Amino acid sequence: MIAAGLLLLAVGAVDLVRQMIRTRRWIAFAASAALLIVVAAGLDAVVAGLLAVAVAAIWTWVVPEHGPARAGLWPVALLALAAAACVVIAPGRARPGILGDMWVSYRPADAVSVDVVVLVVGCLVFLLESGNAVVRIALRSEMGPRDEGDEAAAPTLKGGRLIGPLERILVFALTLAGAYTLIAAVLAAKGIVRFPEISRDGDGGDRAEYFLIGSLVSWVTALAAAFLVSWGIAPG
Repeated sequence: MIAAGLLLLAVGAVDLVRQMIRTRRWIAFAASAALLIVVAAGLDAVVAGLLAVAVAAIWTWVVPEHGPARAGLWPVALLALAAAACVVIAPGRARPGILGDMWVSYRPADAVSVDVVVLVVGCLVFLLESGNAVVRIALRSEMGPRDEGDEAAAPTLKGGRLIGPLERILVFALTLAGAYTLIAAVLAAKGIVRFPEISRDGDGGDRAEYFLIGSLVSWVTALAAAFLVSWGIAPG
């Protein structure tokens, strides 16, 4: 489980750095990698931390910020498979390292383990900006590039880069809480809010297709993260 959390945390952190920092990114990448390895060492999971950093480095190459992904949806599928395998094969540990011992000492008696905390944090960080990357890959794979100015030519919906992460976090949290009625309300509200923009779509229906594909992929990403955590906290 700890390996899955570190894996998602590393990939999510890489995409956040790429989004927030425009110059001298290598410094931020190096600092983030060092911090992750230090945390992994404190959790007695150095090997998992090193593998997470390696996977994040590969992710930056196969999933660029702009233009089509070099391997389509395969990196996303392989990352999901790796994270699920980590949770299923190694659901929990008896010795969580120094940080884990500190967590056991200071947490409430009925709190979850530090491995679950890392997994939840990893999922949340991944859903912020990496979730947008997953949606972007799916849209380009399904709708295809428009022309050489793909970024400008593709249909857009206002506030998508902000609404998407917030929506995924809400779906993730509500799924873990079992509030399925509220999830349905959130999804319905998004459709109502977006309806005026979609109703002004042209004959091609690009905006409607963009909205449906993007929303479905975003929801599936959030649900997959929630189910991953559910597997982690499920009794063995």
